[in-house]
Amino acid sequence: MNRHNAGNLLIAAQSIIHHIMPSMQKNPLRPKYKVIGLMSGTSLDGLDIAYCVFQNVTSGWKYSIQHAMTLRYPAQWLSRLSQAHTLTGQDLMALDADYGAYLGKAVKDFSGKHAVKADLVASHGHTVFHQPRKGFTTQIGNGYSLHAACSLPVICDFRMQDVALGGEGAPLVPAGDKLLFHEYDVCLNLGGIANLSVDVNGKRLAFDICFSNMGLNHLAAEAGKKYDKNGALAAQGSVNGKMLKALGKVYRKLQSKRPSLGREIFERDIIALLNDKTIPLEDRLCTFTESAAHEICTAIKAYKRTARVLCTGGGAFNSFLIARMLENGGDEITFIIPDEEVVKFKEAMVFGFLGVLRLRNEINCLRSVTQASRDSSSGTMIGF
Repeated sequence: MNRHNAGNLLIAAQSIIHHIMPSMQKNPLRPKYKVIGLMSGTSLDGLDIAYCVFQNVTSGWKYSIQHAMTLRYPAQWLSRLSQAHTLTGQDLMALDADYGAYLGKAVKDFSGKHAVKADLVASHGHTVFHQPRKGFTTQIGNGYSLHAACSLPVICDFRMQDVALGGEGAPLVPAGDKLLFHEYDVCLNLGGIANLSVDVNGKRLAFDICFSNMGLNHLAAEAGKKYDKNGALAAQGSVNGKMLKALGKVYRKLQSKRPSLGREIFERDIIALLNDKTIPLEDRLCTFTESAAHEICTAIKAYKRTARVLCTGGGAFNSFLIARMLENGGDEITFIIPDEEVVKFKEAMVFGFLGVLRLRNEINCLRSVTQASRDSSSGTMIGF
């Protein structure tokens, strides 16, 4: 082989390497990342957008939330998202693309408003189906449509790889809890679903505990409200013993299998109890709140005799729920509510951080949490 041909082969080989391993060339490990995290929860409160900076320092990872907002869904999107599970396959695919474009435009508008340029967007998407026992989970918000609309690299679809590995695909936030909030004994999220994460003998454990804002918002809608502000309606009611016992029976049965909770389980096991009109609305709200507080404190005490608990998610603003948790927790549990931005945007921020870990090809999904066959670095990378 002459030098000319050898040189051409070398150039060709370098070109191939450049194309098949772009992440190694374009995404070297860096000490600082600017990320926009997106989160749409089961309670359909809106789209949380958080522009965050993550720094890898000697003592570990540090974060700051620079700008954040919740984009409330207009009526049209509320209707489309709430009915997504009823669509035909073709219509669902169309919604997936439309919602991705909606997310992308939201990111573009947010970036322009705050004059920021992120390194990447990490998007949770909106969960439509979550049936890991059947081998699938579906979060809409097409990453390619999102990327096209905002012109930023995107990481999305964080759950499916874990499901394919035999896991629940949830919860994913505990990987962020372990690295960003290790000073707390327990991290508790009071969203549509209440879940916690905790370190036990150096291993991170996490699970969904019970339904929280999903049930409370469902009941508040009966009174023509989006939510029961501060738990004011619930505070006017009394606990219905029969309903409380029925809720407890549902959760005991679920806990024997410890599934990740989703809309399917809510509709199958919970909604009929909430819709029992023989019980006054205020009493149903009060009872559901008491049930959630009891389940949460019981779950914490199963792992920690005493605990400093970080509380985030919309439920942290429900003063009646917090009061019932304090009563159920006693002197052994201290509930800590951080700055409002962390309460509201922790999940969006953590998904931004999961995107950073994925970019670095580091573990962001823990088998100890999801029961998958192995840890993984999950997420589909688009536009890098």
